[in-house]
Amino acid sequence: MPEDHDWEAYKVPPTRTPVVESTTSVPNPANFFQTVFGYTQDTAWTLEWIERQQSKNKFYYYHQKFRRVPDLSECLEGDYLCFFEAEAQWRRDRMVDREIVEIVRERLGACKQREGPNEFQNCAKEVELLKQVTKAYQDRYGDLGYHGNARTCLMKQKHRMMEERKAAQ
Repeated sequence: MPEDHDWEAYKVPPTRTPVVESTTSVPNPANFFQTVFGYTQDTAWTLEWIERQQSKNKFYYYHQKFRRVPDLSECLEGDYLCFFEAEAQWRRDRMVDREIVEIVRERLGACKQREGPNEFQNCAKEVELLKQVTKAYQDRYGDLGYHGNARTCLMKQKHRMMEERKAAQ
């Protein structure tokens, strides 16, 4: 490797950054307001005022509550807004039911991990609960596929009820 460097190819940055000189004698008002705003935001009374305002209006961002809407069977004919709301409600219900199944499955896995070789006798409640939950989920949402919707789910429930009536007679 050569000892002397080509200073023209790799120029050394200046040791001091030059100061930008203003072109007018009038000060910039944006700098003034920015400085004043910065000093006022750091004061204790400003922070206390913000905390008081936030304590008045509690906002829990982690629970979004939707009002229950009528089921698809309760919608009037041609009421497309009701159809849309019922479909959105059905999708939320399906998502909640899917999470319930997943939580019960995780609890069963944790019990099996915790109990080790005694899992069959000590985790019997969790196994039974998982069977019930998955059967309920399968009865309601099974065989609908990825593109299932509230209407096909309602028709499935109607057919299942008709089969149960025929079996009871």
